[in-house]
Amino acid sequence: MAYLVLFWGGCFILGALAVASNPSPYYGVVGLVMGSVIGCGWLVSVGASFVSLVLFMVYLGGMLVVFVYSVFLAADPF
Repeated sequence: MAYLVLFWGGCFILGALAVASNPSPYYGVVGLVMGSVIGCGWLVSVGASFVSLVLFMVYLGGMLVVFVYSVFLAADPF
């Protein structure tokens, strides 16, 4: 079980690096969603399933609004 928790933690860090290292918001949101899913899986493996569900809804809800806003700003020609 400890190896599984360490694996989820390592994958979460890789997802965070994927978000931080991508200058394009299109590829950054893929890392964001993957990091969020992996982080929630990490919490479920520890035993905090309700916290995982709330974190998934709040985190992705808030961050995807910011993503849509940045995509619309990037698409604006002026």
